[in-house]
Amino acid sequence: MRRKGLIVIGIVTFLFVMANLQNCKSHPEKGLLERYFHAVSLKDTATMSKMAVEPTSLDVQSWEIISVSEEKIDPATLPDLNAKEMELKKSLEGHVGPVMDAEDALYAAQEELKAARTGGAKAAAKKKVDELQAKFDEEREIHRQLQKQYNEAKAAAQREQDISLFSLDAGDIPNIRELTGTVHAKEVDVKIVGKDGQVKTYRFYLKRYELKDEAINLVRRGRWVIAKMEPIS
Repeated sequence: MRRKGLIVIGIVTFLFVMANLQNCKSHPEKGLLERYFHAVSLKDTATMSKMAVEPTSLDVQSWEIISVSEEKIDPATLPDLNAKEMELKKSLEGHVGPVMDAEDALYAAQEELKAARTGGAKAAAKKKVDELQAKFDEEREIHRQLQKQYNEAKAAAQREQDISLFSLDAGDIPNIRELTGTVHAKEVDVKIVGKDGQVKTYRFYLKRYELKDEAINLVRRGRWVIAKMEPIS
């Protein structure tokens, strides 16, 4: 009878532990936000910075999770973002020549205009200057747009790289931009009551990365982190 009782206790204990493990696995946002808001209450920015990419100290008297999105799993985008950055960099560098050529042609035409002596020569030179000025302005605008696109692509790739490394918590990974895998994401809306009594709702964007390093056949499983937070009401 005693042995049977021990078996029952063992089964109950096992089921309890498994239920807790499953709960932690299914609802990672609860534990993460509990730790984050505890650090906020202590003004512990060092601990906050270990959980959030951009830690923010909020005015919190109390908080409550009011909604959690379904977990979304997408392919890792860093390799594509890196390829886009490199492509735009190449286009930007390749367009330096046309801009300089247009500028040189415009300068030469302006010198011709200065040297013109007759009315007809001045009119012809002025027309040429106007045409080349328009061409230079066009090339310069194309270059400006390429520069803008490149800057945006570079910033997007760098941000994704930073979040990837933050989730993996593995320090520097030289080939991080080559790793393929999946990105897990959740959005959590939290009602926060401030110490002044004001109520605000914040959306927390949580992410976790699972990336494979083909070079050494290693799967890197990251932790859930707060990628971004913003007020929505």
